[in-house]
Amino acid sequence: MADHTPSPSSKTGGFLIIGAAVVLLVGAFSYTAGWLSPSRLTPTKVVNRLAPPGGATLGFRRNHAKGICFTGEFESNGNGAALSQAQMMSAGTYPVVGRFNLATPNPHAADASVHIRGMSLNIATPDGQDWRSAMIDAPFFPVATPQAFYALLSASSNKSDPNAMKAFIAAHPEFQAFGAWASKATLTTSFTQDRFNSLNSFLFTNASGQTHAVRWSFVPSEQYKDLVPETLDPAQSHPDDFLDADLTRRLQTAPQRWTMLVSVASPDDQTADPSKAWPDDRQHVNVGTLVVKASQPEANGPCRDINYDPTVLPPGMHVSDDPFPAARSAAYAVSFDRRTAEEKDYPRTASGATP
Repeated sequence: MADHTPSPSSKTGGFLIIGAAVVLLVGAFSYTAGWLSPSRLTPTKVVNRLAPPGGATLGFRRNHAKGICFTGEFESNGNGAALSQAQMMSAGTYPVVGRFNLATPNPHAADASVHIRGMSLNIATPDGQDWRSAMIDAPFFPVATPQAFYALLSASSNKSDPNAMKAFIAAHPEFQAFGAWASKATLTTSFTQDRFNSLNSFLFTNASGQTHAVRWSFVPSEQYKDLVPETLDPAQSHPDDFLDADLTRRLQTAPQRWTMLVSVASPDDQTADPSKAWPDDRQHVNVGTLVVKASQPEANGPCRDINYDPTVLPPGMHVSDDPFPAARSAAYAVSFDRRTAEEKDYPRTASGATP
Protein backbone atom coordinates (compact mmCIF):
# COMPACT_ATOMS: atom_id res chain seq x y z
CA MET A 1 0.00 0.00 0.00
CA ALA A 2 1.20 3.48 -0.71
CA ASP A 3 2.64 5.53 2.13
CA HIS A 4 0.58 8.70 2.22
CA THR A 5 -1.37 10.92 4.57
CA PRO A 6 -5.07 10.65 3.72
CA SER A 7 -7.34 13.68 3.66
CA PRO A 8 -10.20 13.80 6.20
CA SER A 9 -12.70 12.96 3.47
CA SER A 10 -10.72 9.91 2.29
CA LYS A 11 -9.93 8.71 5.80
CA THR A 12 -13.44 7.39 6.49
CA GLY A 13 -13.49 5.50 3.18
CA GLY A 14 -10.11 4.03 4.00
CA PHE A 15 -11.36 2.92 7.39
CA LEU A 16 -14.31 1.17 5.76
CA ILE A 17 -11.91 -0.92 3.71
CA ILE A 18 -9.65 -1.53 6.69
CA GLY A 19 -12.65 -2.44 8.81
CA ALA A 20 -13.67 -5.10 6.33
CA ALA A 21 -10.15 -6.52 6.41
CA VAL A 22 -10.17 -6.53 10.20
CA VAL A 23 -12.97 -9.11 10.15
CA LEU A 24 -10.36 -11.56 8.93
CA LEU A 25 -7.98 -10.60 11.72
CA VAL A 26 -10.14 -10.66 14.77
CA GLY A 27 -11.50 -14.21 14.77
CA ALA A 28 -8.92 -15.11 17.36
CA PHE A 29 -10.44 -12.64 19.83
CA SER A 30 -13.85 -13.21 21.35
CA TYR A 31 -15.93 -13.01 24.51
CA THR A 32 -16.49 -15.10 27.55
CA ALA A 33 -20.13 -15.79 28.30
CA GLY A 34 -22.02 -13.17 30.24
CA TRP A 35 -19.71 -10.19 29.75
CA LEU A 36 -22.49 -8.14 28.21
CA SER A 37 -25.39 -9.02 30.45
CA PRO A 38 -28.31 -9.00 29.79
CA SER A 39 -27.46 -9.73 26.15
CA ARG A 40 -25.06 -12.44 27.32
CA LEU A 41 -23.03 -12.58 24.16
CA THR A 42 -21.21 -15.86 24.05
CA PRO A 43 -18.20 -17.24 22.22
CA THR A 44 -20.60 -19.34 20.16
CA LYS A 45 -22.41 -16.27 18.85
CA VAL A 46 -19.18 -14.52 17.94
CA VAL A 47 -17.66 -17.56 16.25
CA ASN A 48 -20.89 -17.91 14.27
CA ARG A 49 -20.56 -14.30 13.14
CA LEU A 50 -17.06 -14.95 11.83
CA ALA A 51 -18.33 -17.35 9.18
CA PRO A 52 -18.21 -15.92 5.65
CA PRO A 53 -21.49 -15.59 3.68
CA GLY A 54 -21.15 -19.10 2.27
CA GLY A 55 -20.60 -20.60 5.72
CA ALA A 56 -17.55 -21.93 7.52
CA THR A 57 -15.23 -24.42 5.84
CA LEU A 58 -15.95 -27.56 7.82
CA GLY A 59 -13.10 -29.22 9.64
CA PHE A 60 -10.92 -26.11 9.69
CA ARG A 61 -10.23 -23.46 12.32
CA ARG A 62 -12.90 -20.78 12.21
CA ASN A 63 -10.31 -18.11 11.56
CA HIS A 64 -6.60 -18.25 10.73
CA ALA A 65 -7.84 -21.27 8.81
CA LYS A 66 -4.95 -21.42 6.36
CA GLY A 67 -1.72 -22.59 7.93
CA ILE A 68 1.32 -24.83 7.87
CA CYS A 69 2.82 -26.79 10.76
CA PHE A 70 6.42 -26.56 11.81
CA THR A 71 8.68 -28.22 14.36
CA GLY A 72 11.87 -27.03 15.97
CA GLU A 73 13.36 -25.90 19.25
CA PHE A 74 13.43 -22.97 21.60
CA GLU A 75 17.02 -22.34 22.65
CA SER A 76 16.73 -20.51 25.97
CA ASN A 77 19.82 -18.54 26.93
CA GLY A 78 18.80 -18.32 30.60
CA ASN A 79 18.27 -14.54 30.66
CA GLY A 80 14.54 -15.08 31.06
CA ALA A 81 15.01 -16.72 34.47
CA ALA A 82 15.41 -13.24 35.96
CA LEU A 83 11.81 -12.59 34.89
CA SER A 84 10.07 -15.97 35.20
CA GLN A 85 10.61 -19.25 37.00
CA ALA A 86 9.01 -21.12 34.08
CA GLN A 87 11.34 -23.96 33.15
CA MET A 88 11.61 -22.88 29.50
CA MET A 89 13.12 -19.59 30.70
CA SER A 90 16.05 -21.51 32.19
CA ALA A 91 19.01 -22.21 29.93
CA GLY A 92 18.32 -25.23 27.76
CA THR A 93 16.70 -26.45 24.56
CA TYR A 94 12.98 -27.21 24.45
CA PRO A 95 10.92 -28.80 21.66
CA VAL A 96 8.43 -26.65 19.74
CA VAL A 97 5.38 -27.48 17.66
CA GLY A 98 4.15 -24.39 15.87
CA ARG A 99 2.01 -23.07 13.08
CA PHE A 100 2.36 -20.21 10.62
CA ASN A 101 -1.02 -18.97 9.49
CA LEU A 102 -3.06 -16.35 7.70
CA ALA A 103 -5.89 -14.38 9.29
CA THR A 104 -8.72 -15.62 7.11
CA PRO A 105 -11.60 -18.08 7.55
CA ASN A 106 -10.86 -19.38 4.04
CA PRO A 107 -8.22 -22.15 4.05
CA HIS A 108 -7.88 -21.81 0.28
CA ALA A 109 -7.30 -18.03 0.16
CA ALA A 110 -4.49 -16.67 -1.97
CA ASP A 111 -1.60 -15.76 0.31
CA ALA A 112 -1.17 -12.27 -1.15
CA SER A 113 -4.82 -11.45 -0.45
CA VAL A 114 -4.44 -11.72 3.35
CA HIS A 115 -2.72 -8.86 5.13
CA ILE A 116 -2.37 -10.25 8.64
CA ARG A 117 -0.15 -13.24 9.40
CA GLY A 118 0.23 -15.24 12.58
CA MET A 119 2.56 -17.58 14.40
CA SER A 120 1.43 -19.99 17.12
CA LEU A 121 3.76 -21.89 19.43
CA ASN A 122 3.64 -24.75 21.88
CA ILE A 123 6.89 -24.97 23.84
CA ALA A 124 7.19 -28.06 26.06
CA THR A 125 9.51 -29.08 28.89
CA PRO A 126 10.67 -32.52 30.05
CA ASP A 127 8.46 -32.39 33.14
CA GLY A 128 5.28 -31.84 31.11
CA GLN A 129 4.90 -28.06 31.21
CA ASP A 130 3.46 -26.36 28.12
CA TRP A 131 3.53 -22.74 27.07
CA ARG A 132 1.18 -21.81 24.25
CA SER A 133 1.17 -18.49 22.47
CA ALA A 134 -0.70 -17.10 19.46
CA MET A 135 0.81 -13.98 17.90
CA ILE A 136 0.27 -11.80 14.85
CA ASP A 137 2.47 -9.44 12.85
CA ALA A 138 0.52 -6.27 13.70
CA PRO A 139 2.24 -4.04 16.30
CA PHE A 140 -0.93 -3.45 18.32
CA PHE A 141 -4.59 -4.45 18.34
CA PRO A 142 -7.31 -2.35 16.66
CA VAL A 143 -9.40 -1.75 19.79
CA ALA A 144 -9.03 -1.51 23.54
CA THR A 145 -11.65 -3.88 24.95
CA PRO A 146 -13.59 -7.02 24.04
CA GLN A 147 -16.73 -4.88 23.99
CA ALA A 148 -15.14 -2.63 21.38
CA PHE A 149 -14.00 -5.71 19.48
CA TYR A 150 -17.54 -7.00 19.18
CA ALA A 151 -18.72 -3.58 18.05
CA LEU A 152 -16.00 -3.62 15.38
CA LEU A 153 -16.94 -7.09 14.22
CA SER A 154 -20.60 -6.10 14.03
CA ALA A 155 -19.93 -2.86 12.16
CA SER A 156 -17.53 -4.50 9.72
CA SER A 157 -20.06 -7.15 8.77
CA ASN A 158 -23.06 -4.80 8.60
CA LYS A 159 -23.80 -4.59 4.89
CA SER A 160 -27.17 -2.92 5.36
CA ASP A 161 -25.84 0.26 6.99
CA PRO A 162 -23.21 2.15 4.96
CA ASN A 163 -22.49 4.34 7.99
CA ALA A 164 -21.85 1.48 10.42
CA MET A 165 -18.06 1.76 10.32
CA LYS A 166 -18.19 5.56 10.45
CA ALA A 167 -20.26 5.37 13.63
CA PHE A 168 -17.95 2.76 15.08
CA ILE A 169 -14.86 4.90 14.45
CA ALA A 170 -16.52 7.90 16.07
CA ALA A 171 -17.29 5.84 19.17
CA HIS A 172 -13.85 4.15 19.32
CA PRO A 173 -11.14 6.68 18.46
CA GLU A 174 -8.36 4.24 19.37
CA PHE A 175 -9.12 2.45 16.11
CA GLN A 176 -7.63 5.33 14.14
CA ALA A 177 -4.10 4.34 15.14
CA PHE A 178 -4.62 0.87 13.73
CA GLY A 179 -6.19 2.33 10.62
CA ALA A 180 -3.17 4.55 10.07
CA TRP A 181 -0.83 1.57 10.47
CA ALA A 182 -2.88 -0.66 8.18
CA SER A 183 -3.03 1.97 5.44
CA LYS A 184 0.78 1.95 5.22
CA ALA A 185 1.64 -1.64 6.12
CA THR A 186 3.29 -3.79 3.48
CA LEU A 187 3.64 -7.53 3.11
CA THR A 188 6.90 -9.41 3.20
CA THR A 189 7.81 -12.15 0.76
CA SER A 190 8.22 -14.80 3.46
CA PHE A 191 7.01 -15.90 6.90
CA THR A 192 10.70 -15.91 7.80
CA GLN A 193 10.83 -12.12 7.43
CA ASP A 194 7.89 -11.35 9.72
CA ARG A 195 8.04 -10.15 13.31
CA PHE A 196 5.31 -11.72 15.45
CA ASN A 197 3.98 -9.92 18.54
CA SER A 198 2.03 -11.11 21.56
CA LEU A 199 0.05 -7.80 21.76
CA ASN A 200 -1.52 -8.95 25.03
CA SER A 201 0.15 -8.39 28.39
CA PHE A 202 1.07 -11.22 30.74
CA LEU A 203 2.70 -11.47 34.16
CA PHE A 204 6.05 -13.17 34.67
CA THR A 205 7.07 -14.14 38.22
CA ASN A 206 10.62 -15.18 39.04
CA ALA A 207 11.92 -17.55 41.72
CA SER A 208 12.22 -14.67 44.19
CA GLY A 209 8.54 -13.80 43.83
CA GLN A 210 9.09 -10.64 41.79
CA THR A 211 6.41 -10.05 39.17
CA HIS A 212 6.68 -8.01 35.99
CA ALA A 213 4.11 -7.22 33.33
CA VAL A 214 5.49 -8.20 29.93
CA ARG A 215 4.78 -8.53 26.26
CA TRP A 216 7.00 -10.35 23.79
CA SER A 217 7.99 -10.49 20.15
CA PHE A 218 9.76 -12.99 17.92
CA VAL A 219 12.11 -11.01 15.70
CA PRO A 220 13.34 -12.69 12.50
CA SER A 221 16.98 -12.97 11.55
CA GLU A 222 16.00 -12.96 7.87
CA GLN A 223 16.17 -9.57 6.12
CA TYR A 224 12.85 -7.85 5.46
CA LYS A 225 11.77 -7.65 1.82
CA ASP A 226 8.52 -6.10 0.61
CA LEU A 227 6.25 -7.59 -1.94
CA VAL A 228 6.12 -5.01 -4.71
CA PRO A 229 2.68 -3.34 -4.85
CA GLU A 230 1.51 -4.98 -8.06
CA THR A 231 1.98 -8.44 -6.56
CA LEU A 232 -0.48 -7.68 -3.78
CA ASP A 233 -3.12 -8.65 -6.32
CA PRO A 234 -3.39 -12.45 -6.04
CA ALA A 235 -4.05 -12.60 -9.77
CA GLN A 236 -0.50 -11.36 -10.36
CA SER A 237 2.77 -13.26 -10.23
CA HIS A 238 2.73 -14.82 -6.77
CA PRO A 239 1.12 -18.29 -6.58
CA ASP A 240 -1.73 -18.78 -4.12
CA ASP A 241 0.47 -20.80 -1.75
CA PHE A 242 3.80 -19.05 -2.19
CA LEU A 243 4.40 -18.65 1.56
CA ASP A 244 4.29 -22.38 2.29
CA ALA A 245 6.45 -23.14 -0.74
CA ASP A 246 8.98 -20.49 0.32
CA LEU A 247 9.16 -21.84 3.87
CA THR A 248 9.64 -25.41 2.66
CA ARG A 249 12.40 -24.34 0.28
CA ARG A 250 14.25 -22.35 2.93
CA LEU A 251 14.10 -25.18 5.47
CA GLN A 252 15.61 -27.59 2.98
CA THR A 253 18.69 -25.36 3.05
CA ALA A 254 18.93 -24.31 6.70
CA PRO A 255 16.90 -23.81 9.90
CA GLN A 256 15.18 -20.45 10.27
CA ARG A 257 15.57 -18.32 13.41
CA TRP A 258 13.71 -15.70 15.42
CA THR A 259 15.02 -13.94 18.53
CA MET A 260 12.56 -13.77 21.40
CA LEU A 261 12.51 -10.32 23.00
CA VAL A 262 10.52 -9.79 26.19
CA SER A 263 9.43 -6.19 26.78
CA VAL A 264 9.07 -5.23 30.44
CA ALA A 265 6.40 -2.67 31.34
CA SER A 266 7.01 0.48 33.31
CA PRO A 267 4.52 1.25 36.10
CA ASP A 268 2.50 3.66 33.96
CA ASP A 269 2.21 1.40 30.90
CA GLN A 270 -1.20 0.12 29.82
CA THR A 271 -1.45 -3.61 30.48
CA ALA A 272 -5.20 -4.07 29.98
CA ASP A 273 -5.30 -2.30 26.61
CA PRO A 274 -3.62 -4.07 23.66
CA SER A 275 -4.38 -1.13 21.35
CA LYS A 276 -1.68 0.88 23.17
CA ALA A 277 1.88 0.01 22.16
CA TRP A 278 4.52 0.45 24.83
CA PRO A 279 7.29 2.97 24.15
CA ASP A 280 10.38 1.65 22.42
CA ASP A 281 12.63 2.67 25.32
CA ARG A 282 11.24 -0.01 27.63
CA GLN A 283 13.57 -2.76 28.84
CA HIS A 284 13.89 -5.54 26.25
CA VAL A 285 15.35 -8.86 27.36
CA ASN A 286 16.70 -11.32 24.79
CA VAL A 287 15.64 -14.65 26.30
CA GLY A 288 16.49 -17.03 23.50
CA THR A 289 16.05 -18.15 19.93
CA LEU A 290 13.27 -20.00 18.14
CA VAL A 291 14.82 -22.40 15.64
CA VAL A 292 12.39 -23.73 13.03
CA LYS A 293 13.80 -26.91 11.50
CA ALA A 294 11.04 -28.56 9.46
CA SER A 295 7.55 -27.87 8.11
CA GLN A 296 4.63 -30.17 7.37
CA PRO A 297 1.28 -29.66 5.63
CA GLU A 298 -1.35 -29.21 8.31
CA ALA A 299 -3.57 -32.06 7.09
CA ASN A 300 -1.25 -34.62 8.70
CA GLY A 301 0.97 -32.24 10.65
CA PRO A 302 1.59 -32.17 14.41
CA CYS A 303 -0.03 -28.75 14.86
CA ARG A 304 -3.38 -29.78 13.43
CA ASP A 305 -4.92 -30.92 16.70
CA ILE A 306 -3.34 -28.32 18.99
CA ASN A 307 -5.59 -25.62 20.41
CA TYR A 308 -3.19 -22.70 20.76
CA ASP A 309 -4.99 -21.35 23.80
CA PRO A 310 -2.96 -18.39 25.16
CA THR A 311 -4.04 -19.13 28.72
CA VAL A 312 -2.11 -22.44 28.71
CA LEU A 313 0.80 -21.16 30.77
CA PRO A 314 3.44 -22.84 32.95
CA PRO A 315 4.14 -21.88 36.58
CA GLY A 316 5.88 -18.51 36.52
CA MET A 317 3.59 -17.08 33.84
CA HIS A 318 0.09 -15.73 34.43
CA VAL A 319 -2.60 -13.73 32.71
CA SER A 320 -2.70 -10.03 33.57
CA ASP A 321 -5.63 -7.61 33.74
CA ASP A 322 -5.77 -7.77 29.94
CA PRO A 323 -9.21 -9.34 29.27
CA PHE A 324 -8.43 -10.65 25.81
CA PRO A 325 -6.53 -13.89 26.62
CA ALA A 326 -9.53 -15.28 28.51
CA ALA A 327 -11.83 -14.17 25.70
CA ARG A 328 -9.62 -15.78 23.09
CA SER A 329 -9.50 -18.98 25.13
CA ALA A 330 -13.29 -19.19 25.13
CA ALA A 331 -13.52 -18.64 21.36
CA TYR A 332 -10.72 -21.08 20.63
CA ALA A 333 -12.57 -23.77 22.57
CA VAL A 334 -15.69 -23.32 20.45
CA SER A 335 -13.66 -23.45 17.24
CA PHE A 336 -11.69 -26.49 18.42
CA ASP A 337 -14.83 -28.43 19.36
CA ARG A 338 -16.45 -27.72 16.02
CA ARG A 339 -13.54 -28.65 13.81
CA THR A 340 -12.72 -31.85 15.69
CA ALA A 341 -16.36 -32.91 15.36
CA GLU A 342 -16.06 -32.31 11.61
CA GLU A 343 -12.96 -34.42 11.01
CA LYS A 344 -14.68 -36.35 8.22
CA ASP A 345 -14.84 -33.08 6.29
CA TYR A 346 -11.07 -32.55 6.61
CA PRO A 347 -9.65 -36.08 6.63
CA ARG A 348 -6.05 -36.99 7.08
CA THR A 349 -4.43 -38.30 3.93
CA ALA A 350 -2.08 -41.17 3.30
CA SER A 351 0.42 -38.88 1.61
CA GLY A 352 0.04 -36.00 4.04
CA ALA A 353 -1.11 -33.72 1.25
CA THR A 354 -3.85 -31.24 2.06
CA PRO A 355 -7.14 -32.51 0.60
